Amino acid sequence: MSRLFPADFLAGLEALRIEARRVPPRGRHGEHHAREAGGGIEFRDYRPYAPGDDLRRVDWNLFRRFQRVFIRLLDEVRDLPCYLLTDVSASLFAGDGAAADTARRAAAVMAAVSLAQLDAVSVLPFGAGLGPSLPPVEGRKSLPRVLHFLEECRPLGTTNIGRALHDFTRAPHREGLVVLISDFYDPAGVPAVETALKGLRHRLALVRIVRPEDREPSLQGEIRLLDVETGDHLDVAVDERVRRRYRERYEAFEESLRGMAARLHVPLLEVDVHRPLLPQFGPLFPEGVFRP
Repeated sequence: MSRLFPADFLAGLEALRIEARRVPPRGRHGEHHAREAGGGIEFRDYRPYAPGDDLRRVDWNLFRRFQRVFIRLLDEVRDLPCYLLTDVSASLFAGDGAAADTARRAAAVMAAVSLAQLDAVSVLPFGAGLGPSLPPVEGRKSLPRVLHFLEECRPLGTTNIGRALHDFTRAPHREGLVVLISDFYDPAGVPAVETALKGLRHRLALVRIVRPEDREPSLQGEIRLLDVETGDHLDVAVDERVRRRYRERYEAFEESLRGMAARLHVPLLEVDVHRPLLPQFGPLFPEGVFRP
């Protein structure tokens, strides 16, 4: 238990689970059922024998009864590796750090669910690129290790989602579920992020960290804006016309993100840093189950 992960937060994780529609081959045994018939452990159905079938799967009791040879079809139970690409760029730690806390708690939610289902979990923090990562861990007993790793994450400079995804794809990761957690304030823009995401050969879920004050900043008069990632500054005179133009740009940014998710056919969960986190996961886990 800690400030970042209090007891009531951890207790709320028990009701969530991931149920993959199709699980990649070559996995360990987990709690997901592969659609194709395999040499797994749970009976699914019978079909007539065909030359080349494994004789060990013949049901000889049926043969004695019907004088016909049937093959037992079994569901394989496999794991779905979960890769948590978590934005820890300097901008998320700005101010009171609520955005960085929310991003790490969101990663903890997905980690806890996956570990409870015997899935391997990796945590890959990023800023300008991937930082030091937590290699795959498995089982419920690994959750404290994941939480400790997330709590120890420190700012990693500027935001470059494309570079982080490039670094990720260079490693030989087995196909699984990539959860990208970020505020998506990438200087390269949403189109560059979309291009990078198209290169992923994984299932994907997007979690966007939202600060309401970013949408409606309470700024007025002559001020100096400081970029917390680069140190650059900009002197501006803020009046109603400037605020209106800012809102228009911000709304266009949000629409661009939602359009990207729609084109990629992936879920986009928007999480408000000022609201309790777990109830906001409801749209991603309808009836407590997420089906990537």
